Amino acid sequence: MTPHKLDARIAFLLTLPPILWAGNAIVGRLAVGTVPPVALNAVRWAIAALLLMPIAWPVLRDARWRQRERAPYLLLLGGFGMGSYNALQYLALTTSTPVNVTLIAASMPVWMLLIGLLVYRTHPRRNDWLGALLSLAGVALVLSRGDLGVLRRLHLVTGDLLMLLAVFSWSLYSWLLARPPAAMQGEQRPPWNWAEFLLVQMLYGLLWSGASAGVEAAMSNATWHWSPWLPALLLYVAVGPSLIAYRCWGLGVATVGPAVAAFFSNLTPAFAALMSAALLGEPPHGYHLLAFAFIVAGIALSSRRS
Repeated sequence: MTPHKLDARIAFLLTLPPILWAGNAIVGRLAVGTVPPVALNAVRWAIAALLLMPIAWPVLRDARWRQRERAPYLLLLGGFGMGSYNALQYLALTTSTPVNVTLIAASMPVWMLLIGLLVYRTHPRRNDWLGALLSLAGVALVLSRGDLGVLRRLHLVTGDLLMLLAVFSWSLYSWLLARPPAAMQGEQRPPWNWAEFLLVQMLYGLLWSGASAGVEAAMSNATWHWSPWLPALLLYVAVGPSLIAYRCWGLGVATVGPAVAAFFSNLTPAFAALMSAALLGEPPHGYHLLAFAFIVAGIALSSRRS
């Protein structure tokens, strides 16, 4: 599949997910102590699947999503996209802030380029690497809390490591979307619409997230605590960062490729910083602003055409 030129419509579709994902980071932080993080991910996708069911239920009668030539691919999509990434992000937010988490996610272009090069033999342009390195410099500023000398003696907190693992998971998910196997291409591709394809991913993702939530319940003391805003929290994470964001991201990745799309994800920290200041009383520090400047420079550089 050859990526197409980025136009205003695709730029909008790729900008909307960062807004919704920034809100997801805020919600994940607000949910700490109220909802176990892995259980939050499982319930999120269960609600999203139920909401999607009225328009996507016909796919349940199609045996092709359970066939051997497609099931492993769909299982990986569900695992990396629904089962792993969001659970790891919610876990990261128990020990880190939304701004830090979303800025650490700015390393995504590096992972996207590396996976594309090593797995799919897609050779990045020089501007892509330079833009990714600028984004990575922003990540270094966050991890060092603004003192680059700290990097020599850096001890990463649990949330930082979990978020880096989450970013790697999302990078794999995006490349799997862009480069499906032969059984999902051409005449062999099932005639599923976007809702049916997303529902299939959710069903496989629920296998991963449900099992993970079960392990969390067995191995931790985390419990649910009712609050008046809990239904609104669950509805938001099921609709905004799930249904709407995944649909827009899928369209964007299919059009311009995962490497270009990854740089749009770096807009998330800006929205997270604004939301944190307004809702959590966590205004960004000077090193956050400098880190964001590196990220914006990386986006601008990678967007330039040779």
